[in-house]
Amino acid sequence: MKLLLLLLCLGLTLVCGHEEEASFERGNLDVDKLNGDWFSIVMASDKREKIEENGSMRVFVQHIDVLENSLGFKFHIKENGVCTEFSLVAYKMENDGEYFVEYDGENTFTILKTDYNNYVMFHLVSVKNGETFQLMELYGRTKDLSSDTKVKFAKLCKAHGITRDNIIDLTKTDRCLQARG
Repeated sequence: MKLLLLLLCLGLTLVCGHEEEASFERGNLDVDKLNGDWFSIVMASDKREKIEENGSMRVFVQHIDVLENSLGFKFHIKENGVCTEFSLVAYKMENDGEYFVEYDGENTFTILKTDYNNYVMFHLVSVKNGETFQLMELYGRTKDLSSDTKVKFAKLCKAHGITRDNIIDLTKTDRCLQARG
């Protein structure tokens, strides 16, 4: 009986531990749980110049508002050494976790993984003037995340064909935190 109880406890521990780490499955994304403040942690792109300093996609998230059939994003961008706030609205598409936004091209992004309380990972495909590139972003609820989470993100980048050289850890840069108010 003690062995059975021990095995049951072990099984529940594994299930609960797995649930904390689990990302959503297609069809059960609870987008409302993304509402709130976020920090840009890591960016990656198959066109590195897009996310380097002064790159058009080097933006720093501050807040996500869950709206009806859309997501509102408050960002900061650093232009000429000055942090400027701007907002974008991304519109829900047919597939769960997929959105469209116009910003420096036509962008479709997908929420790949989240545990809602700690991180969210996005994959974006941008098309402008017939050229396409990928962008991946890792946001955290805190100013930095564990190296385990960053490794998971790097593996997702690799799975999408983005090399390690094209991954930038933003926690080591000026992310306009002073402009968050």
